[in-house]
Amino acid sequence: MGSLGFSYDDSAPFPQTDHVDQQQFKPLDPEEFRKQAHQMVDFIADYYAKIESYPVLAQVQPGYLRTRIPQNAPYRPEPLETIFNDINRHIIPGMTHWLSPKFFAFFPATVSTAAFLGEMLCTGFNSVGFNWLSSPAVTELEMIVMDWLANMLKLPKCFTFAGSGGGVIQNTTSEAVLVTLIAARDKALERISTDDTRNLVVYCSDQTHSTFTKASKMAGIHPRNIRSIQTSIDAGFCLCPVALREAVREDVAEGLVPLYLCATVGTTSTTAVDPLEPLADVARDYGMWFHVDAAYGGSACICPEFRHYFNGVERVDSLSLSPHKWLLSYLDCCCLWVKKPELLVNSLSTNPEYLKNKLSESDSVVDYKDWQVGTGRRFKSLRLWLVLRSYGVENLQSHIRSDVRMAKKFEWLVRSDPRFEVVVPRLFALVCFRLNPDSPGRSTESLNRKLLEWVNSTGKAYLTHTIVGGVYMLRFAVGATLTEERHVIAAWELIGEGADEVLRSV
Repeated sequence: MGSLGFSYDDSAPFPQTDHVDQQQFKPLDPEEFRKQAHQMVDFIADYYAKIESYPVLAQVQPGYLRTRIPQNAPYRPEPLETIFNDINRHIIPGMTHWLSPKFFAFFPATVSTAAFLGEMLCTGFNSVGFNWLSSPAVTELEMIVMDWLANMLKLPKCFTFAGSGGGVIQNTTSEAVLVTLIAARDKALERISTDDTRNLVVYCSDQTHSTFTKASKMAGIHPRNIRSIQTSIDAGFCLCPVALREAVREDVAEGLVPLYLCATVGTTSTTAVDPLEPLADVARDYGMWFHVDAAYGGSACICPEFRHYFNGVERVDSLSLSPHKWLLSYLDCCCLWVKKPELLVNSLSTNPEYLKNKLSESDSVVDYKDWQVGTGRRFKSLRLWLVLRSYGVENLQSHIRSDVRMAKKFEWLVRSDPRFEVVVPRLFALVCFRLNPDSPGRSTESLNRKLLEWVNSTGKAYLTHTIVGGVYMLRFAVGATLTEERHVIAAWELIGEGADEVLRSV
């Protein structure tokens, strides 16, 4: 009988196996890996080389792939060449090509050679860096890279490991917001000596990304206590500190507890930038955790001409931005800095017996599992490390400035056509515009919906829309890694052609 209450017979024979098959199956043979990995790199390089020839927006119908792919996995192995053939015939036609130079929808998901090499290393090493001891380099390189990027952004020292704070790479902004919300929640509940979250209130603008509402619900905030402050076109759709203060004052009068304020540097619809300094006054006066979501606009702040959008950042509690949007680092990569890491650790730490070790218990190392929702984590800092070392700050600044220049070019083209108008002042590399001909009896929204559908149906460009302040507008976001000025000009010519077609049909 074993010590845990089970028994076994060590004289029983092992089950018979096919010795030949066991000998042949090597899931990681170094030489075969070398051969197939080279083939895969060639395949991806060919994809990048001819990506411009594909329709940007997938031209398939729902359920198309189920009719093309077998119902069951193959029993016998298939050669890589056959798989490549199926990718070309079935997978690529069903993709919306985010890396296409004709992709102007949403915000970009940027890539680069350096980041790809970093991802290869990350995947190749397959380190699971949940604590320092599990792979010291995973933790320590991330700490260094987060300080590097903080210095590039000229963040105050209190956000760095060289100071009293620190940074961590989360998967997405959603997780960055969630972990800081949880830390803020626990801190507030301890202060008011309760475990009841029903009176906690969080604040944002009506332009804040929807992920904030989702994260708030996950953190236990009742939907009725999620305040979305209305913005206006006159204020550039920024969060108004006066309106915020009034909303907070009313909640306090009702016996509610202000918990968390989320400001944005570069909103999704229009890239509006909330004024951090006056908002910090409100957060301070009511003891709220102040977080800045700079997922898109924050990367631009490595350029001196955009750094003023971070004025007042020294007064916030946490800040996040996403290098995968504008710093060439591939999905997924969200950098989060906090002034007081111990608040994250207090809320998120776990200490099972099988992970206990002297270094962790001595508090002499960082265990990143206690800074995030999950436990396991990849060696993602390799991507940022290779990007920063391979390109340097100068080239990254040049990349951002190039995108902004192309957006300015598109903005100029829009203004040069009297049928169109720029709806919101451009701040970064997004132009919000619409077709608005001086013709009575025509619905401007209907015209723009038809124009958007026409442009996207051609497969020659992909744009999206938004509705802000009741105004339907088109979004033209420059930033795909392969986009050049000629693609911007071609897209504008296509839009003009579409406008001609739409106006003729009404």
